[in-house]
Amino acid sequence: MIGKTSTAAEILDHLRSLRSEEALAGMARYAIVTDTALGISNTELRKIARTTGKDHARALALWQTNVREARLFALYTLEPKKLTGEEARRLAEDFNSWEIVDGAADIFIAAGLTPLIDVFAADEREFVRRTAFAMIASGAMHLKKEPDATLIGWLPLIERHADDPRNFVRKAVNWALRNVGKRSRACHAPALALAEKLAGSADKTERWVGKDAVRELTDEKTLARIKA
Repeated sequence: MIGKTSTAAEILDHLRSLRSEEALAGMARYAIVTDTALGISNTELRKIARTTGKDHARALALWQTNVREARLFALYTLEPKKLTGEEARRLAEDFNSWEIVDGAADIFIAAGLTPLIDVFAADEREFVRRTAFAMIASGAMHLKKEPDATLIGWLPLIERHADDPRNFVRKAVNWALRNVGKRSRACHAPALALAEKLAGSADKTERWVGKDAVRELTDEKTLARIKA
């Protein structure tokens, strides 16, 4: 049995004992990188993580193993208050999967590392750039005490990269725009205005980002929730 005193090596051994070839085959259908995967579901990983608790140093050690499940486990057991900007940037050097990026984005937001959004957006690597917009999407939901002006202030960055045609970037840009627009009444109007501008663009990626965002931001359920 593993628990709060288990080492990174012991946890990795336990994860390897749960390897599932059948689950691995299914993961590929969701564009999950399986080169180093063991085939353990996120639900199961979270369950195990509740048993071990958080341990920042151990989590960073698990990250270094390069095993998909160990890296997700690391994200679940990192301590956001201890995560530094330099550590976050080192983690980003290894990003190669949307699920890792999106999990890390939540941690980076919880750690208060919003200054890295501009840094990651400026990076040409697909998954590092995705991190910036996954952070905005996460921040729109979780930064409850942050002024709406902060979120609105990220709209120019969204516009700047709305023409990036790479699949995992454009989807994150769209996600960020939609989440900002759904945050509040104050955020809705400028986000919708940007979405409509992009929807009329001559660039096909910008059009896709804009039209999809307009569709959600003008949906009756979205409008009703914002006005509630």
